[in-house]
Amino acid sequence: MPHVLGGVTLPADLLWVDEFAWTPVEQAREYTLDGSLILEEAVMQAGRPITLASGPDRAWVTRTTVAALYALAQAPAALALTLHDGRAFSVVFRHAERALEAEPVVPEVPSNDLQYRVTVRLTAV
Repeated sequence: MPHVLGGVTLPADLLWVDEFAWTPVEQAREYTLDGSLILEEAVMQAGRPITLASGPDRAWVTRTTVAALYALAQAPAALALTLHDGRAFSVVFRHAERALEAEPVVPEVPSNDLQYRVTVRLTAV
């Protein structure tokens, strides 16, 4: 089963590269004048990064798919993301971090069938 982002089908082997680089626990530390530690912790309700990336030899997409992703990224709206394993998220593009990167696998005259490596940066909301 493939990944699906806002109706755009993506290869199932597009890897979630930062899946385990985030923890939902946020922590603030502060010391008082007498040296005591004030520690506050809370569980974040949203904000998990989801970065899906092609590899050198896997998960390539066509120029048509890149154009569809680019069109999705132009609207400031939450999208449905369903991963190949059935997990579902509501996401937005991470525009502050270059939301979409696409690089041709073999540089040539663009056609709809030209294959691209992509990186899609999203945030769960």
